[in-house]
Amino acid sequence: MRPKGSADLIADRRRRALNLLDKGLSLNEVARRVDCAPSSVMRWRNRRRKEKERVYEVRVSPGRPPRLDVRQKRKLARMLLKGAMAHGYQTELWTTSRIAEVIERTFGVRYDRDHVGRILRGMDFSCQKPDRRALERDEERIARWKNEEWPRINKTPRTWAPTSSFSTRAVSS
Repeated sequence: MRPKGSADLIADRRRRALNLLDKGLSLNEVARRVDCAPSSVMRWRNRRRKEKERVYEVRVSPGRPPRLDVRQKRKLARMLLKGAMAHGYQTELWTTSRIAEVIERTFGVRYDRDHVGRILRGMDFSCQKPDRRALERDEERIARWKNEEWPRINKTPRTWAPTSSFSTRAVSS
């Protein structure tokens, strides 16, 4: 497995290994000194014979290609901005499960809802949670209570306070 680090660090490691090999050290000794497998040193040596200086180039290890390409992600972003109700849901709340359904319906790609969250973060979408408020909520009445009643309640002196059973004096010995 390739070590973590920038391309420059990895190229420097290869350079050191090949320099040690040029000094006459064995594959196993070089591998031990640069902390890699002997087969890697052998691969770098053989590549240098064929490609000279390109041996130090660090190739990208791309991993698995994404199932949604950039164009599809842009289309998904536009769809999300239209709102959940535009896609047949009863409320405007986008959940990762709903988004996974829309992705599968539109692009034919099935994602777990946890992975949908990672995709959205990669698209610079943030998590949004709706305020949980009752439909019967009376904002004017609440504001009036906060202005009139709460200051009166808050200023009331406390008549009871919890006491401690521990003494505050030091114990004499």
